[in-house]
Amino acid sequence: MSETITETTPAFVAKHRFARITQRKARFVADMIRGRNCNEVLDLLEFSPLRAATFYKRVVTSAMANASHDEQVNVNHLYICDVRADDGPMLQNRLRWRPGPQGRAMPWAKKTSHLTVIVKERPLKG
Repeated sequence: MSETITETTPAFVAKHRFARITQRKARFVADMIRGRNCNEVLDLLEFSPLRAATFYKRVVTSAMANASHDEQVNVNHLYICDVRADDGPMLQNRLRWRPGPQGRAMPWAKKTSHLTVIVKERPLKG
């Protein structure tokens, strides 16, 4: 009878909650970095012109720092296994109003989002 030992690599999570950016704009950057090596992602986010890149750069750096606390994890082999941009509440939980044409009021929602990055160590081949 042979036993198979399945070694699961731990996942390390970092979140930025209530980020002052809409989730739709943040998902452009989330799709860009999903599945890539963390060191490659930091270089990619450094020179990205998108505003969400600075938010995600901080979150990826935090997730890598969380992983570095575990002595068994090689930080150079980390990759982003999951990245999300979920919608958060509106700022101050209400709509704001701007003047519209002919004396009307137009609603204006200041949206927030919850940014989540999960990193794992890439298993070595062999």
